[in-house]
Amino acid sequence: MDASFTAEQDEIRRTLRELLRKRCGPEALRAALDTPDGQDQALWTLLAGRLGLPGLALPEAYGGVGCSTAELALAAEETGRVLAPTPLLATCALAAPLLLALGTEAQRADLLPRLASGALTAALAVPGTALAAALALTGDNGGDWAGGGRAGGVQARRAGERWLLYGQIEQVLDGAGAGLLLVAAHTGGFARSRTLLFLVRGDADGLARVRRTALDATRPQARLQLRDVEGELLGEDGADVLGALAAVGDAAAAVLACEAVGAADRALERTVEYVGQREQFGRAIGSFQAVKHRLADVYVGVQAARSAAYYAAWATARREPVGGLALAQALEALRRAAAEGIQLHGGIGFTWEHEAHLYFKRAAGDELLFGPVHRLRAHAADAARLFEDREVAV
Repeated sequence: MDASFTAEQDEIRRTLRELLRKRCGPEALRAALDTPDGQDQALWTLLAGRLGLPGLALPEAYGGVGCSTAELALAAEETGRVLAPTPLLATCALAAPLLLALGTEAQRADLLPRLASGALTAALAVPGTALAAALALTGDNGGDWAGGGRAGGVQARRAGERWLLYGQIEQVLDGAGAGLLLVAAHTGGFARSRTLLFLVRGDADGLARVRRTALDATRPQARLQLRDVEGELLGEDGADVLGALAAVGDAAAAVLACEAVGAADRALERTVEYVGQREQFGRAIGSFQAVKHRLADVYVGVQAARSAAYYAAWATARREPVGGLALAQALEALRRAAAEGIQLHGGIGFTWEHEAHLYFKRAAGDELLFGPVHRLRAHAADAARLFEDREVAV
Protein backbone atom coordinates (compact mmCIF):
# COMPACT_ATOMS: atom_id res chain seq x y z
CA MET A 1 0.00 0.00 0.00
CA ASP A 2 1.26 3.47 -0.93
CA ALA A 3 0.20 5.72 1.95
CA SER A 4 0.98 8.97 0.13
CA PHE A 5 -1.67 10.95 -1.72
CA THR A 6 -1.50 11.63 -5.42
CA ALA A 7 -1.29 15.18 -6.73
CA GLU A 8 -4.91 14.87 -7.88
CA GLN A 9 -6.09 13.78 -4.43
CA ASP A 10 -4.22 16.63 -2.75
CA GLU A 11 -5.79 19.07 -5.21
CA ILE A 12 -9.30 17.74 -4.46
CA ARG A 13 -8.78 18.25 -0.73
CA ARG A 14 -7.19 21.69 -1.07
CA THR A 15 -9.77 23.07 -3.48
CA LEU A 16 -12.71 21.71 -1.53
CA ARG A 17 -11.38 22.99 1.80
CA GLU A 18 -10.88 26.49 0.43
CA LEU A 19 -14.35 26.59 -1.09
CA LEU A 20 -16.06 25.30 2.06
CA ARG A 21 -14.15 27.71 4.29
CA LYS A 22 -15.49 30.63 2.25
CA ARG A 23 -18.99 29.30 1.60
CA CYS A 24 -19.98 27.13 4.58
CA GLY A 25 -19.54 29.17 7.73
CA PRO A 26 -21.61 28.88 10.92
CA GLU A 27 -24.26 31.34 9.72
CA ALA A 28 -24.72 29.58 6.38
CA LEU A 29 -24.95 26.22 8.15
CA ARG A 30 -27.67 27.36 10.54
CA ALA A 31 -29.60 29.03 7.72
CA ALA A 32 -29.57 25.78 5.72
CA LEU A 33 -30.84 23.77 8.69
CA ASP A 34 -33.93 25.99 8.80
CA THR A 35 -34.91 25.26 5.17
CA PRO A 36 -37.68 22.72 4.44
CA ASP A 37 -35.23 19.97 3.40
CA GLY A 38 -32.38 21.00 5.72
CA GLN A 39 -29.82 21.48 2.95
CA ASP A 40 -27.94 24.27 1.25
CA GLN A 41 -29.02 23.89 -2.36
CA ALA A 42 -26.85 26.78 -3.55
CA LEU A 43 -23.78 25.12 -2.03
CA TRP A 44 -24.65 21.79 -3.65
CA THR A 45 -25.03 23.49 -7.04
CA LEU A 46 -21.65 25.15 -6.55
CA LEU A 47 -19.96 21.87 -5.55
CA ALA A 48 -21.49 20.15 -8.57
CA GLY A 49 -20.75 22.86 -11.10
CA ARG A 50 -17.25 23.86 -10.00
CA LEU A 51 -15.84 20.61 -8.62
CA GLY A 52 -18.02 17.86 -10.06
CA LEU A 53 -18.37 16.46 -6.55
CA PRO A 54 -21.59 14.42 -7.09
CA GLY A 55 -19.95 12.49 -9.92
CA LEU A 56 -16.55 12.10 -8.30
CA ALA A 57 -16.79 8.30 -7.90
CA LEU A 58 -18.98 7.63 -10.97
CA PRO A 59 -17.60 6.34 -14.29
CA GLU A 60 -16.92 8.84 -17.05
CA ALA A 61 -19.31 6.90 -19.29
CA TYR A 62 -22.17 8.20 -17.13
CA GLY A 63 -20.95 11.76 -16.82
CA GLY A 64 -18.79 11.19 -13.74
CA VAL A 65 -15.18 12.06 -12.99
CA GLY A 66 -14.04 8.44 -12.89
CA CYS A 67 -12.33 8.49 -9.50
CA SER A 68 -12.64 5.83 -6.80
CA THR A 69 -14.20 5.59 -3.36
CA ALA A 70 -10.91 6.86 -1.92
CA GLU A 71 -11.35 10.26 -3.57
CA LEU A 72 -14.97 10.43 -2.45
CA ALA A 73 -13.87 9.63 1.11
CA LEU A 74 -11.26 12.41 1.05
CA ALA A 75 -13.94 14.83 -0.13
CA ALA A 76 -16.22 13.63 2.67
CA GLU A 77 -13.46 14.36 5.17
CA GLU A 78 -13.54 18.01 4.11
CA THR A 79 -17.35 18.26 4.16
CA GLY A 80 -17.29 16.62 7.59
CA ARG A 81 -15.00 19.31 8.96
CA VAL A 82 -17.69 21.95 8.44
CA LEU A 83 -20.72 19.62 8.77
CA ALA A 84 -21.71 20.74 5.26
CA PRO A 85 -25.51 20.45 4.81
CA THR A 86 -25.46 18.65 1.44
CA PRO A 87 -26.88 15.34 0.12
CA LEU A 88 -23.37 13.93 -0.44
CA LEU A 89 -23.81 10.86 1.77
CA ALA A 90 -27.30 9.83 0.68
CA THR A 91 -26.79 10.53 -3.02
CA CYS A 92 -23.14 9.70 -3.68
CA ALA A 93 -22.26 7.07 -1.06
CA LEU A 94 -25.56 5.14 -0.89
CA ALA A 95 -27.93 5.66 -3.83
CA ALA A 96 -25.54 6.14 -6.77
CA PRO A 97 -23.43 3.01 -6.05
CA LEU A 98 -26.60 0.91 -5.79
CA LEU A 99 -27.82 2.24 -9.13
CA LEU A 100 -24.43 1.46 -10.64
CA ALA A 101 -24.33 -2.05 -9.16
CA LEU A 102 -27.91 -3.17 -9.76
CA GLY A 103 -29.46 -0.92 -12.40
CA THR A 104 -30.15 -1.94 -15.96
CA GLU A 105 -28.21 -0.15 -18.67
CA ALA A 106 -31.28 1.95 -19.45
CA GLN A 107 -31.67 2.95 -15.78
CA ARG A 108 -27.98 3.84 -15.48
CA ALA A 109 -27.97 5.87 -18.67
CA ASP A 110 -31.08 7.78 -17.57
CA LEU A 111 -30.29 8.45 -13.92
CA LEU A 112 -26.53 8.42 -13.29
CA PRO A 113 -25.68 11.42 -15.54
CA ARG A 114 -28.30 13.49 -13.72
CA LEU A 115 -26.90 12.41 -10.37
CA ALA A 116 -23.36 13.18 -11.53
CA SER A 117 -24.35 16.69 -12.62
CA GLY A 118 -26.08 17.45 -9.32
CA ALA A 119 -29.41 18.04 -11.06
CA LEU A 120 -30.92 15.02 -9.29
CA THR A 121 -30.48 13.86 -5.70
CA ALA A 122 -31.43 10.45 -4.35
CA ALA A 123 -31.99 8.69 -1.03
CA LEU A 124 -32.07 5.09 0.17
CA ALA A 125 -35.32 4.33 2.01
CA VAL A 126 -35.11 1.38 4.40
CA PRO A 127 -38.11 0.53 6.62
CA GLY A 128 -37.90 1.05 10.35
CA THR A 129 -34.57 2.05 11.84
CA ALA A 130 -32.67 -0.75 10.11
CA LEU A 131 -30.26 1.17 7.88
CA ALA A 132 -27.17 -0.31 9.56
CA ALA A 133 -28.68 -3.81 9.31
CA ALA A 134 -29.62 -3.36 5.64
CA LEU A 135 -26.06 -2.29 4.84
CA ALA A 136 -24.68 -5.29 6.77
CA LEU A 137 -22.70 -3.09 9.14
CA THR A 138 -23.96 -4.53 12.41
CA GLY A 139 -24.93 -8.03 11.32
CA ASP A 140 -25.93 -10.27 8.45
CA ASN A 141 -28.49 -8.47 6.27
CA GLY A 142 -30.25 -11.67 5.25
CA GLY A 143 -32.92 -11.28 7.94
CA ASP A 144 -36.31 -9.59 7.90
CA TRP A 145 -35.00 -6.04 8.38
CA ALA A 146 -37.24 -4.73 5.56
CA GLY A 147 -40.36 -6.20 7.14
CA GLY A 148 -42.07 -8.95 5.25
CA GLY A 149 -45.50 -10.49 5.01
CA ARG A 150 -47.05 -9.94 8.40
CA ALA A 151 -44.07 -8.02 9.78
CA GLY A 152 -45.03 -4.66 8.31
CA GLY A 153 -42.48 -2.52 6.51
CA VAL A 154 -43.09 -1.83 2.83
CA GLN A 155 -44.85 -4.35 0.61
CA ALA A 156 -44.64 -4.48 -3.18
CA ARG A 157 -47.24 -6.19 -5.35
CA ARG A 158 -47.77 -6.52 -9.04
CA ALA A 159 -50.72 -4.83 -10.71
CA GLY A 160 -50.52 -5.89 -14.32
CA GLU A 161 -47.20 -4.58 -15.63
CA ARG A 162 -46.72 -2.20 -12.71
CA TRP A 163 -45.35 -2.54 -9.18
CA LEU A 164 -47.29 -0.84 -6.40
CA LEU A 165 -45.71 -0.12 -3.02
CA TYR A 166 -47.59 0.24 0.25
CA GLY A 167 -46.21 1.00 3.71
CA GLN A 168 -44.39 3.53 5.84
CA ILE A 169 -40.72 4.32 6.44
CA GLU A 170 -39.83 6.29 9.53
CA GLN A 171 -36.21 7.28 9.00
CA VAL A 172 -34.92 8.25 5.54
CA LEU A 173 -31.72 10.28 5.26
CA ASP A 174 -32.32 13.32 3.04
CA GLY A 175 -35.72 11.87 2.25
CA ALA A 176 -37.57 15.18 2.38
CA GLY A 177 -35.90 16.73 -0.64
CA ALA A 178 -34.55 13.84 -2.73
CA GLY A 179 -35.85 13.73 -6.28
CA LEU A 180 -35.44 9.96 -6.44
CA LEU A 181 -36.02 7.33 -3.78
CA LEU A 182 -34.58 3.81 -3.71
CA VAL A 183 -37.16 1.98 -1.63
CA ALA A 184 -36.48 -1.42 -0.09
CA ALA A 185 -39.66 -3.49 -0.13
CA HIS A 186 -40.78 -7.07 0.32
CA THR A 187 -42.51 -9.04 -2.37
CA GLY A 188 -43.55 -12.63 -2.83
CA GLY A 189 -45.88 -13.02 0.16
CA PHE A 190 -45.17 -14.20 3.69
CA ALA A 191 -43.88 -17.69 2.95
CA ARG A 192 -41.50 -16.73 0.12
CA SER A 193 -40.86 -13.07 0.77
CA ARG A 194 -37.71 -11.43 -0.56
CA THR A 195 -36.29 -7.94 -0.49
CA LEU A 196 -36.07 -5.90 -3.69
CA LEU A 197 -35.24 -2.28 -4.43
CA PHE A 198 -37.61 0.00 -6.34
CA LEU A 199 -37.16 3.41 -7.93
CA VAL A 200 -39.79 5.92 -6.83
CA ARG A 201 -40.02 9.48 -8.11
CA GLY A 202 -40.08 12.17 -5.46
CA ASP A 203 -43.35 13.54 -6.87
CA ALA A 204 -45.09 10.18 -7.33
CA ASP A 205 -48.82 9.97 -6.65
CA GLY A 206 -49.61 8.48 -3.24
CA LEU A 207 -46.24 9.45 -1.72
CA ALA A 208 -46.26 11.70 1.36
CA ARG A 209 -43.04 13.02 2.90
CA VAL A 210 -42.61 14.84 6.20
CA ARG A 211 -39.30 16.06 7.59
CA ARG A 212 -38.71 14.76 11.10
CA THR A 213 -37.01 16.40 14.03
CA ALA A 214 -33.67 14.63 14.39
CA LEU A 215 -31.02 14.65 17.10
CA ASP A 216 -28.50 15.77 14.47
CA ALA A 217 -30.11 18.52 12.43
CA THR A 218 -27.20 18.39 9.96
CA ARG A 219 -28.43 14.91 8.96
CA PRO A 220 -32.03 15.71 7.86
CA GLN A 221 -34.43 12.78 8.00
CA ALA A 222 -37.95 12.26 6.73
CA ARG A 223 -40.93 9.98 7.21
CA LEU A 224 -42.33 8.45 4.03
CA GLN A 225 -45.85 7.14 3.57
CA LEU A 226 -46.53 5.09 0.45
CA ARG A 227 -50.12 4.37 -0.52
CA ASP A 228 -50.06 2.23 -3.66
CA VAL A 229 -47.18 4.26 -5.06
CA GLU A 230 -45.94 3.14 -8.44
CA GLY A 231 -42.34 2.00 -8.41
CA GLU A 232 -39.90 0.66 -10.97
CA LEU A 233 -37.89 -2.43 -10.11
CA LEU A 234 -34.20 -1.56 -9.83
CA GLY A 235 -32.30 -3.91 -12.10
CA GLU A 236 -33.42 -7.37 -13.11
CA ASP A 237 -35.59 -9.69 -11.07
CA GLY A 238 -33.32 -12.14 -9.27
CA ALA A 239 -30.38 -9.76 -8.82
CA ASP A 240 -28.29 -10.12 -5.66
CA VAL A 241 -29.82 -7.16 -3.81
CA LEU A 242 -28.50 -8.16 -0.39
CA GLY A 243 -24.98 -8.63 -1.69
CA ALA A 244 -25.06 -5.24 -3.37
CA LEU A 245 -26.32 -3.58 -0.19
CA ALA A 246 -23.51 -5.17 1.83
CA ALA A 247 -20.84 -4.07 -0.66
CA VAL A 248 -22.22 -0.53 -0.77
CA GLY A 249 -22.48 -0.54 3.03
CA ASP A 250 -18.78 -1.30 3.46
CA ALA A 251 -17.75 1.45 1.03
CA ALA A 252 -20.19 3.90 2.62
CA ALA A 253 -18.72 3.06 6.04
CA ALA A 254 -15.28 4.05 4.76
CA VAL A 255 -16.69 7.35 3.46
CA LEU A 256 -18.48 7.92 6.76
CA ALA A 257 -15.30 7.15 8.70
CA CYS A 258 -13.38 9.82 6.77
CA GLU A 259 -16.24 12.26 7.28
CA ALA A 260 -16.20 11.60 11.04
CA VAL A 261 -12.42 12.05 11.12
CA GLY A 262 -12.80 15.44 9.46
CA ALA A 263 -15.38 16.48 12.04
CA ALA A 264 -13.23 15.19 14.91
CA ASP A 265 -10.16 17.01 13.60
CA ARG A 266 -12.07 20.28 13.37
CA ALA A 267 -13.56 19.87 16.85
CA LEU A 268 -10.07 19.29 18.26
CA GLU A 269 -8.65 22.21 16.29
CA ARG A 270 -11.27 24.60 17.66
CA THR A 271 -10.67 23.37 21.21
CA VAL A 272 -6.90 23.81 20.95
CA GLU A 273 -7.45 27.37 19.69
CA TYR A 274 -9.79 28.14 22.58
CA VAL A 275 -7.64 26.77 25.41
CA GLY A 276 -4.76 28.86 24.09
CA GLN A 277 -6.88 32.00 24.55
CA ARG A 278 -8.93 31.37 27.67
CA GLU A 279 -7.16 32.34 30.88
CA GLN A 280 -7.51 31.24 34.49
CA PHE A 281 -5.26 32.23 37.38
CA GLY A 282 -3.40 34.55 35.04
CA ARG A 283 -2.42 31.98 32.44
CA ALA A 284 -3.93 30.20 29.44
CA ILE A 285 -5.69 26.99 30.48
CA GLY A 286 -3.95 25.21 27.61
CA SER A 287 -0.72 25.48 29.61
CA PHE A 288 -2.08 23.28 32.41
CA GLN A 289 -0.70 19.76 32.30
CA ALA A 290 -4.10 18.11 32.82
CA VAL A 291 -5.54 19.93 29.79
CA LYS A 292 -2.51 19.02 27.70
CA HIS A 293 -2.87 15.35 28.56
CA ARG A 294 -6.57 15.31 27.71
CA LEU A 295 -6.04 16.93 24.33
CA ALA A 296 -3.02 14.73 23.61
CA ASP A 297 -5.22 11.67 24.13
CA VAL A 298 -7.82 13.11 21.76
CA TYR A 299 -5.13 13.84 19.18
CA VAL A 300 -3.82 10.27 19.30
CA GLY A 301 -7.36 8.95 18.88
CA VAL A 302 -8.07 11.19 15.88
CA GLN A 303 -4.81 10.26 14.15
CA ALA A 304 -5.40 6.55 14.70
CA ALA A 305 -8.94 6.90 13.34
CA ARG A 306 -7.61 8.79 10.31
CA SER A 307 -5.16 5.99 9.52
CA ALA A 308 -7.93 3.39 9.80
CA ALA A 309 -10.31 5.46 7.65
CA TYR A 310 -7.73 6.02 4.91
CA TYR A 311 -6.90 2.32 4.86
CA ALA A 312 -10.59 1.40 4.64
CA ALA A 313 -11.09 3.80 1.71
CA TRP A 314 -8.06 2.33 -0.06
CA ALA A 315 -9.19 -1.24 0.67
CA THR A 316 -12.63 -0.83 -0.96
CA ALA A 317 -11.05 -1.25 -4.40
CA ARG A 318 -9.66 -4.60 -3.23
CA ARG A 319 -12.95 -5.84 -1.77
CA GLU A 320 -11.46 -5.97 1.72
CA PRO A 321 -14.39 -5.42 4.13
CA VAL A 322 -12.85 -3.25 6.83
CA GLY A 323 -15.17 -0.24 6.57
CA GLY A 324 -17.16 -1.16 9.67
CA LEU A 325 -14.07 -1.31 11.88
CA ALA A 326 -12.79 2.00 10.57
CA LEU A 327 -16.19 3.57 11.15
CA ALA A 328 -16.27 2.31 14.74
CA GLN A 329 -12.88 3.87 15.48
CA ALA A 330 -13.79 7.14 13.76
CA LEU A 331 -17.11 7.51 15.57
CA GLU A 332 -15.37 6.85 18.88
CA ALA A 333 -12.74 9.49 18.09
CA LEU A 334 -15.40 12.02 17.09
CA ARG A 335 -17.45 11.41 20.20
CA ARG A 336 -14.43 11.93 22.45
CA ALA A 337 -13.19 15.01 20.57
CA ALA A 338 -16.64 16.60 20.67
CA ALA A 339 -17.18 15.78 24.36
CA GLU A 340 -13.79 17.15 25.39
CA GLY A 341 -14.45 20.22 23.26
CA ILE A 342 -17.66 20.97 25.14
CA GLN A 343 -15.97 20.40 28.50
CA LEU A 344 -12.93 22.54 27.80
CA HIS A 345 -14.94 25.37 26.28
CA GLY A 346 -16.53 25.79 29.68
CA GLY A 347 -19.90 27.52 29.98
CA ILE A 348 -19.99 28.74 26.39
CA GLY A 349 -19.60 25.19 25.11
CA PHE A 350 -23.05 24.28 26.42
CA THR A 351 -24.86 27.12 24.69
CA TRP A 352 -27.10 26.77 21.65
CA GLU A 353 -25.23 29.56 19.85
CA HIS A 354 -21.88 27.75 19.94
CA GLU A 355 -20.97 25.11 17.36
CA ALA A 356 -19.59 22.56 19.83
CA HIS A 357 -22.94 20.85 20.36
CA LEU A 358 -23.35 20.30 16.60
CA TYR A 359 -20.25 18.10 16.50
CA PHE A 360 -21.36 16.17 19.56
CA LYS A 361 -24.79 15.60 17.99
CA ARG A 362 -23.15 14.45 14.77
CA ALA A 363 -21.21 11.84 16.75
CA ALA A 364 -24.28 10.66 18.67
CA GLY A 365 -26.55 10.75 15.62
CA ASP A 366 -24.19 8.76 13.40
CA GLU A 367 -23.77 6.14 16.08
CA LEU A 368 -27.54 5.76 16.30
CA LEU A 369 -27.88 5.50 12.51
CA PHE A 370 -24.90 3.32 11.65
CA GLY A 371 -23.81 1.71 14.92
CA PRO A 372 -23.50 1.51 17.82
CA VAL A 373 -19.73 1.18 17.99
CA HIS A 374 -19.73 -2.06 19.97
CA ARG A 375 -22.02 -3.72 17.42
CA LEU A 376 -19.87 -2.59 14.51
CA ARG A 377 -16.89 -4.23 16.20
CA ALA A 378 -18.82 -7.32 17.22
CA HIS A 379 -19.96 -7.93 13.65
CA ALA A 380 -16.42 -7.49 12.36
CA ALA A 381 -15.21 -10.00 14.95
CA ASP A 382 -17.93 -12.47 13.98
CA ALA A 383 -17.11 -12.09 10.27
CA ALA A 384 -13.44 -12.78 11.03
CA ARG A 385 -14.44 -15.71 13.29
CA LEU A 386 -12.24 -14.11 15.91
CA PHE A 387 -13.73 -15.84 18.93
CA GLU A 388 -14.49 -19.23 17.43
CA ASP A 389 -12.67 -22.28 18.72
CA ARG A 390 -9.97 -23.30 16.28
CA GLU A 391 -7.48 -26.09 16.17
CA VAL A 392 -3.98 -24.85 16.72
CA ALA A 393 -1.08 -26.75 15.19
CA VAL A 394 1.60 -27.58 17.71
